[in-house]
Amino acid sequence: MANIEKRPDGVWRARYYDETGKQHAKHFRRKTDAQTWLDEVTASVVRGDYVDPKTARTLLRTYAAKWEKVQVGRDSTLSVTDNAVRLHINPELGDRRIGSIRQSDIQGLVKTLEGKELAAGTVRNIYDTAARIFASAVDDRVIPSSPCHRIKLPKDDKGEIVPLTLVQVRSLEAGMGSLGAAVITLAGSGLRIGELLGLEVSDVDFLRRTIRVQRQRAQSNELTPPKSKSSARTVPVGQTVIDALAAYLKAEDRKTGPLFVNVFGRPLTYRQWKPLWKAAAESAEVKATAHALRHFYASALIAGGASVKQVQTVLGHASAVVTLRTYAHLWPGDDDRTRSIMDAVLSPPKDSARTENAP
Repeated sequence: MANIEKRPDGVWRARYYDETGKQHAKHFRRKTDAQTWLDEVTASVVRGDYVDPKTARTLLRTYAAKWEKVQVGRDSTLSVTDNAVRLHINPELGDRRIGSIRQSDIQGLVKTLEGKELAAGTVRNIYDTAARIFASAVDDRVIPSSPCHRIKLPKDDKGEIVPLTLVQVRSLEAGMGSLGAAVITLAGSGLRIGELLGLEVSDVDFLRRTIRVQRQRAQSNELTPPKSKSSARTVPVGQTVIDALAAYLKAEDRKTGPLFVNVFGRPLTYRQWKPLWKAAAESAEVKATAHALRHFYASALIAGGASVKQVQTVLGHASAVVTLRTYAHLWPGDDDRTRSIMDAVLSPPKDSARTENAP
């Protein structure tokens, strides 16, 4: 319901009622201006993008706090989101009315973050959080559209992955001492370090030569589900991994409980692993994190002719896009594949060549 009426003072009042029955009014000196405003409001209601003008005055930090309270996910993920809001988004834009924030302001936020010499991936994560907040505000009809569009983000400056060599892997194995089996397991299964530390002895099927990944140990030492639904998986492993684990458990004289333990027989934690790995890496003169063993595994599969889908499945990537983004450069190039195919097609069989050249 909407109408326009002339008040005693000669001013034209245009008013309408929103979907909740709340009245909104605005005054104009000319009737034509009042009608134009009312027509715009009516059109936005018809299109479904109507927002109460007062909601756009909400401070960004106020809406972000409300948004954060209803988010679901892992504690680690929620912590990353909270850090993005509290340490970066709110200090820059939190005291602005959410309806006043424009695309240039978001681009400015990205520029400021880049100026703080944050990694490109970190800047992207912070921007993604901001984009989710504004997308939610649009859905809640707090603002008509999101300012997070056509934003130029910094390019990831990480170079292409260069896999470890077998010599380096064996050096790391030696440097880890009694936990050398952990290095071989990581290199031979592609598990993430958190997944390795979350393993139980019962997760290893020595007969079928598989490892069941169904949990991970977080840096807080809590056991949580795998990183994503696709991360819960059964990974086939070679006899080398099985033999290394069997020897390790025999030396520990254990048949149950956590797969890898510390000197006190308790589950090995990430904090305990980190200095052990650092010492082993220095001893082996290798500058790499334990994640490099995951790359070693992936590169070995690719070199052996594994498909993108197979690599994605065993690594537990959420999609093949992630796999290709990380390892595409390791697959044989199209040019090399084209040459090999055409050589196979055009080269005459050896027997036929002998027949033609025979006297």
